[in-house]
Amino acid sequence: MVTVDELSASLDVTNGGLDVFYLLFAGAMVFFMQAGFAMLCAGSIRAKNVKNIMLKNILDACGGAVGFWTIGYAFAYGGSDADKLTFIGNSDFVLANIHGGGDLIGWFFQFAFAATAATIVAGTVAERCKFEAYIAYSLMLTGFVYPVVVHAIWSSSGFLSAFTSDANKFLGSGMIDFAGSGVVHMTGGITALYAAKILGPRIGRFYDADGNELPEPVSFPPHSVALQVLGTFILWVGWYGFNPGSTLGISAAGY
Repeated sequence: MVTVDELSASLDVTNGGLDVFYLLFAGAMVFFMQAGFAMLCAGSIRAKNVKNIMLKNILDACGGAVGFWTIGYAFAYGGSDADKLTFIGNSDFVLANIHGGGDLIGWFFQFAFAATAATIVAGTVAERCKFEAYIAYSLMLTGFVYPVVVHAIWSSSGFLSAFTSDANKFLGSGMIDFAGSGVVHMTGGITALYAAKILGPRIGRFYDADGNELPEPVSFPPHSVALQVLGTFILWVGWYGFNPGSTLGISAAGY
């Protein structure tokens, strides 16, 4: 005969497995948004540059994984302690102390967010950023810039965090960012703004190759509206993992 304690323990295991699978599903949908960004970018540029933008989107996924695995996750969440505020995390590099399904799937979900932040910039610098520079940017954003923002807002040791102790909460409440409108999208957007300012417009759009201003801006029409629409719908579907998955679980009452 099954006792109440045994039934409760079995239920806890089931709920834990359910939450892990839920985050795996949601994280996969967020990662699938990389395909959406790739299609949207490819359709929005000239045909001659499609191979270049495709490779850069792959770099965001691959370079983002390397950057977030080696140091990014550690800077974001390593050594979190609600009783003290820190600028950046200081442990769990290369996932040294991350074990078990719950912790590992948590890293995967956060990595998908980091890759999304990096990919936001891809469309901004399309057709005017060198390959080497883009690799450096992708690694820097996912390995340092994005994790610093994550630590400040989502780590329990962040100075803006709502998850720290009551005594340390900024303005008494901390910053609440449920699904990354500031942490992910504002970080990617501000990075894109600086990148656009540094790189300037595409050659031949407002100025010729010698730097002379053109009488009228030259139109660079997108080469495939079909890819633009396909990318838009893929991103749309991906949002159903991005926002609901930010609950980080589904077994709790009310979910």
